[in-house]
Amino acid sequence: MEEFIRLGTPAFRRANLALFAAGWATFSLLYCVQPLLPEFGREFGVGAAASALALSVSTGMLGVCILFAGALSDVWGRKALMTASIFASAALVVLSAIAPNWPTLLLVRTVLGVSLSGVPAVAMTYLAEEMHPESIGLGMGLFIGGSAIGGMGGRLAVGVLADHLGWRAGIAWIGLLGVGSGALFARFLPASRHFTPHPPRRSGLLRRYQRPWRDRALPWLFAEGFLLLGGFVTVYNYLAYRLMAPPYRLSQSAVGLIFAVYLVGTLSSAWVGHLGGRLGRHRVLWPMFVLMLGGVALTLSSSLPWIVLGTAVITFGFFGGHSVASSWVGRRAGASRAQAASLYSFSYYLGSSLAGAGGGLFYAAGGWPGVAAFVGALWLAGWLIAWRLARGFASGIADAPGD
Repeated sequence: MEEFIRLGTPAFRRANLALFAAGWATFSLLYCVQPLLPEFGREFGVGAAASALALSVSTGMLGVCILFAGALSDVWGRKALMTASIFASAALVVLSAIAPNWPTLLLVRTVLGVSLSGVPAVAMTYLAEEMHPESIGLGMGLFIGGSAIGGMGGRLAVGVLADHLGWRAGIAWIGLLGVGSGALFARFLPASRHFTPHPPRRSGLLRRYQRPWRDRALPWLFAEGFLLLGGFVTVYNYLAYRLMAPPYRLSQSAVGLIFAVYLVGTLSSAWVGHLGGRLGRHRVLWPMFVLMLGGVALTLSSSLPWIVLGTAVITFGFFGGHSVASSWVGRRAGASRAQAASLYSFSYYLGSSLAGAGGGLFYAAGGWPGVAAFVGALWLAGWLIAWRLARGFASGIADAPGD
């Protein structure tokens, strides 16, 4: 059997450049509407919770379709499915820029969730199959780092362009950048060496989806994905509402600049992911929840610098925690890694859809303190699970060095 991709080799650099581009495309195409939620409310006459549907319908459909993406990649191949997914998603984002009304925009954003489902879980599977165990933590971190840059770049570009050219021009620009990312991905991602295509068989597929639930740690890690992204998306969904309202009255461009704190996610995803591989993922996951809870507390301040600092702390903790949890899933799942990655991603994006939309009810009822209380409750539950993994299961669940 040919060698796995190792840190320091040309194949490692090519793979991570390609997966960085895939992460960039996924998060920029998916989350470019987030800073525009107040703008949608004004143009289409909808409230905060309804406006959040522009993101929630995409993440909800993405979560459901991810369950089938792994099976499709077993037939079509990892690279082929991810390439098609990026190009189709970029085209849909361009199309959404000319949506004439609110129902049409929601319909296009729903289909976008379907097309994007071919990237996140399949990328996790590709890394688990092709990367050497000592390099997978850093590889996953760099993929998630691309997601962080995409999340920042998409929000920043849309925010600036919305002030000067309108939100439609901003979204169209992000779609065109997605096309370029797809071309980069197709050019540089090494072909799979450890993948054998096989046709889907319903009985065998169901057994592979059942297997991860019998593991002592994987169901808890799926729950962590829900709690991580559910709280994170809620913070960013309603931060723009808060900062564009009195007493701050920031412009779209200024709010977009605040999203530059996503850069700390690029740092934390790679560094914390690599640290988890060295020190043990069960030792690194719970401190990320502590950081995020501290960040939420900072955002309760009325001072804008403290709000920005709290958002940066939240972002660091989120991307670090997601890097650790997702790479841990890939390491534990064995022959069912495609299904385990799909289940983790399903839970992850379900959290974005449900908590992201539900947070609007807390914002309407209690303003930012209501959002902070909701998010704090989610991440307190996440910390309790991570602490249980670290303390109660540390010896029993570690089936490989570095877990």
